[in-house]
Amino acid sequence: MNASIHYTEPTIHPDWINTPAGLNKLINVLSNESLVAVDTESDSLYSYFEKVCLIQFSTQHNDYLVDPLAVDISDLAPFFADESIQKIFHAAEYDFLSLKRDYGFEFFNLFDTMLAARILGWSHYGLGSLLNKHFNLKLDKRFQRYNWGRRPLSKKALNYACLDTHYLIPLREIQIKALNEQNRLQEAVEAFERMTQVEPTIKTFDPDDFWRVKNSRELHPQEQAVLRELFILRDKIARKLDRPAFKVMNDASLVELARIQPLSLNALKQTKGLGSKLIQHNGLEILEAINQGQAAPPPKYPANHHHRPDDRILNRYELLRRWRNDLAASRGVEPDVIMNNHALMSIAQKNPRTMGTLTKIGVLGDWQRETYGQRLLQVLNGKA
Repeated sequence: MNASIHYTEPTIHPDWINTPAGLNKLINVLSNESLVAVDTESDSLYSYFEKVCLIQFSTQHNDYLVDPLAVDISDLAPFFADESIQKIFHAAEYDFLSLKRDYGFEFFNLFDTMLAARILGWSHYGLGSLLNKHFNLKLDKRFQRYNWGRRPLSKKALNYACLDTHYLIPLREIQIKALNEQNRLQEAVEAFERMTQVEPTIKTFDPDDFWRVKNSRELHPQEQAVLRELFILRDKIARKLDRPAFKVMNDASLVELARIQPLSLNALKQTKGLGSKLIQHNGLEILEAINQGQAAPPPKYPANHHHRPDDRILNRYELLRRWRNDLAASRGVEPDVIMNNHALMSIAQKNPRTMGTLTKIGVLGDWQRETYGQRLLQVLNGKA
């Protein structure tokens, strides 16, 4: 495909899938494809318990939108695990984390157009930039913060969602050609494989995370105790309402309450940033949290349990980092495209002397090890 060809922005007419029968038909269609573009939309800006709210699929012939709020999509597991079908995502990490968290899916045979763009050294690798450059399209940024959990979804929102996948297959063709020209295809394949191995972490609430609130350490000790109680209450309310905590009370309001410590509903109403509905429904709880904080012992700032690595390890890490950064600059890519900091630190800690011991560390893929292994050993042995 010629990358200079321009397309006018389409109005896409996807198939809307919201029944088990419709999903089964879609699975049959997808199982006969070799390339399928995929994206997801979630509601993290609108819900405490984040969930996948929409899944977009595009084949070379059609576009599909699946409503996971209406139909159980667990039967898509074999599709995502099918090694004969390449799944094309843009910035797949968040999608993988969300789908693994909600459904336990496994992923094989990925092509990530954002990773490919970064490996190619393209300076602009956001989807909007890529669609604009290669297909003369401009995405409506209003929908980047859209509430995908609402129903019904507007026609404009559905069209925007389709555009996230509609052009990924032809974009992949452009990138495959460029990767082959730069002899970077195997590097990309290995990076895609690493991406499939990301694992979600379980979201847990820690009352002592109140220390992360901006300006929390500037408060007096007793004010910090009040802040901690308010922080706990905010999470409780957010869970009950299924709303993000910051939409219940923002951090600035928490700190303000901890400072002024109002003792009546009338005084509470004078506090900036508190909505009337919150005060109406939860005002007494807020006052009680303030009272509890006033009676509680001042909290102690947690000790730093992250031990500083030995200076020898840090010196090796710095040598490796400089080598990595210089190589990235010479290639015109960002440093983590070459190797991420976690891999560098693991190598610095183990200090391998042979390719065998480097392999056993397990942080490098085959391509990385074959391409950079000897150079890494030279850097560690002072022969760089």
